Amino acid sequence: MSETNCDKNCDACGVDCDQRQEPQSLQVKPHELSNVKHVVAVVSGKGGVGKSLVTALSAVTMSHAGYSVGILDADVTGPSIPKLFGVSGAVRGSESGAYPLVSDGGIQIMSMNLLLQNSTDPVLWRGPIIASIVKQFWQDIIWNEVDYLFVDMPPGTGDVPLTVFQSLPVDGILVVTSPQDLALMIVEKAVNMAKMMDIPILGLLENMASFRCPDCGKEHRIFGESHLPSVAAKYDLPVLGHIPIDPKLAAACDAGDIETYEGHWLDNAAEILKALDKK
Repeated sequence: MSETNCDKNCDACGVDCDQRQEPQSLQVKPHELSNVKHVVAVVSGKGGVGKSLVTALSAVTMSHAGYSVGILDADVTGPSIPKLFGVSGAVRGSESGAYPLVSDGGIQIMSMNLLLQNSTDPVLWRGPIIASIVKQFWQDIIWNEVDYLFVDMPPGTGDVPLTVFQSLPVDGILVVTSPQDLALMIVEKAVNMAKMMDIPILGLLENMASFRCPDCGKEHRIFGESHLPSVAAKYDLPVLGHIPIDPKLAAACDAGDIETYEGHWLDNAAEILKALDKK
């Protein structure tokens, strides 16, 4: 396109002229008082595989390791993070901005459920509004000296994941799946989306991997044998852990006591996350 007919759309133009501009970043700045070192998103291609559980366990694991941790609950229409941590009440604000609530273990949490009058009130908003709220959780909330901010993503590859990948400085993602073939097939969509968006994939995590009988001690694979190694090999990704079906973990989640649960299922994931701090 000649300079006289320039429509300012440099991405669609092959002419190397003096007016050419580099593509503008879509990232939004955090609140001026925020200090966040690393952003890690927890994703999958479908719902029901345990993203919120993995987000919570990742946050707890890093908190127990001595890091300052926060959780941005980007699942606006289905928020569950406050329940897992037993956090309730309204987000407080000041002239400077709004602050996340803090769990008993010191984890900073921002979720839609902390803005609703009742935690069971539905959020009946369309995608663009939900995506805008997620950006506000990043740029209007004051995150205080956070080493790792985990983003609990909604299922799929729609508006919110796209917004997070474009608007936040995501250091990498953890991809969650379960043993079923259907879940593995759909999780590949999340992997491919991350590759298309040039977001590093830190590794794969399998939830509901097995169940150990408390009476006989035998391990049962209720949802079948794991196919995760084949997916990991296909994309050259590490398998970071297998989380079993554990009634004690379920009870801790129901009671809002996930910070008290003793488990080492995410130790390998923690080492990958710690490596981000060394880069």
